[in-house]
Formats: sequence, structure tokens, C-alpha cells
Amino acid sequence: MIRAAVLLFLVVLALPAAAAGPKAELWARWQAHDPASAVRVDHGSWGRFLAHYLRVEPQGANRVDYARVTAADHVGLAAYVAEMEAVAVSGLNRREQMAFWINLYNALTVKVILDHWPVSSIRDIDISPGLFSAGPWGKKLAVVEGEKIALDDIEHRILRPIWQDPRIHYAVNCASIGCPDLAPRPFTGDTADRMLTAAAETYVNSPRGARIDSDGRLVVSKIYDWFIDDFGGAEAGVLAHLAQYAGPDLKARLVGRREIDGHAYDWRINAAR
Repeated sequence: MIRAAVLLFLVVLALPAAAAGPKAELWARWQAHDPASAVRVDHGSWGRFLAHYLRVEPQGANRVDYARVTAADHVGLAAYVAEMEAVAVSGLNRREQMAFWINLYNALTVKVILDHWPVSSIRDIDISPGLFSAGPWGKKLAVVEGEKIALDDIEHRILRPIWQDPRIHYAVNCASIGCPDLAPRPFTGDTADRMLTAAAETYVNSPRGARIDSDGRLVVSKIYDWFIDDFGGAEAGVLAHLAQYAGPDLKARLVGRREIDGHAYDWRINAAR
């Protein structure tokens, strides 16, 4: 009974931390880069996979047709990941590095879904280490330059702390309806900045990003709560960020608002209907 009580206490103690997203904590090993590098990483096979299986939905979340992925294309996706594992990423320039890590993150996410298909939510793929861990984000899924890499490493220890750009949240996809869209084409060093801005505008202006209910309540994605530090550290910063990327209608309705009324997120899998 005492052991059970202690365990219950630890669970309760862990709950507040679980309500927040991971902090951005730099993995210094990945700061190395070559500003003079002209190397361009080929993400063509990832692009072909997206062209075959991503269903773009202008009025909703982009969806992946996981159920129709052939065995050969599943193997091809694994081959793309292996190609990325062989890249000398430390010798790339910063733009190519950003594209590399975003594409690898998204490809690994799709691969882990396929490896466990069918699932109703990515959170059901409970392969992360640790007593209170859930989902696949903490599992080492790839090896780059001899380092074992998890999805959490890519997002929270590489992309967020190195680039310190809140638009990163619109690029990495967690295979959920509530998440910003999986991009229909690979990021590249030449297109990453434009794609990040376009992704921010799309998400902010969708009901998944921000919506004003019929009673006038502003409800925004839980992303802006989990990672509020990346959006200025307070609701005022989130509101300023939303206004920056809002279209005319949403921007007008945000004028004068000083607080957010609620947060929402849909963890259902982003599978094709």
C-alpha cells in the first residue's frame, strides 16, 4: 500500500510538467556548420513519397494515406532515412541544415506511424523510454554522424535552440489533425524560409490555429500554451504573433484583445479519410 501511495504521489507530482512542452535545450554537438558550403542535400525520394500519399485539404488538415502505402514504398521511406543518416550534416550551411532536420523529422514521424499501423493516435505508439513517457518522441529512431537521434532531439535540442524561430512549430509534423500541416513538398535550403512563413500563415488562419467562437471567445492551438516561451513567454506575445500572420478578417478581430480564452488540440491521426 505504501509503495502504491508513493507511486501515486509521483504521478501527481509529474502532472504539471507534463502539461508543458519540452524546453529548448541546445545539444551543442550540432552547432557545427560550414557557412561556405555549397552542398545541396537531395530530398527527392521524400518528395516522391509525399506526392504519392499526402492528400492536401485546403479546408482542413493535410492527411497521409497510410493505409495505401505499398510495402515497396515503406521500404523506400526507410531507404530515404538511411540516406539522411549518411549525410555529413555538420559540414552543411545553416539553411541546408534546417531543411535536413525538418525533413528527417517528418519522414521519421511518418515511418513510425507506418511501422505501427493501424493506430488512431500517435500517442498510442508508446515506445519512448521512461516510466511517465508516452508516444514515440523519446525513442532513438535514427543515427546521424554516430549519434542516436530521437524526434525530441531534433525538435527541442537542435531546431528550436539553434534557429530560435517560432515558425519551426509549423514545419515539424506530429501526425495529428491538430498539428500544423505536413508540407506537400520537402523543405530545401532555398525554399525553407518561404515555406515556414506560408506554413505559419496557413495554420494561424485555420480553426486549428486560432478561432473566435460564436460567443466571441478566442480559442487557439495548445501549441501556443505548450511552447509559450517561443512566442514571447506570455499571452501578449502569442497575440502579437497571431496578428503578424493573420489574414485581414482574423487580424481585425484580434484588435484590442488582451487575453486568450481557451486552448484546443486534436490528437487524432492525420490519416486520409
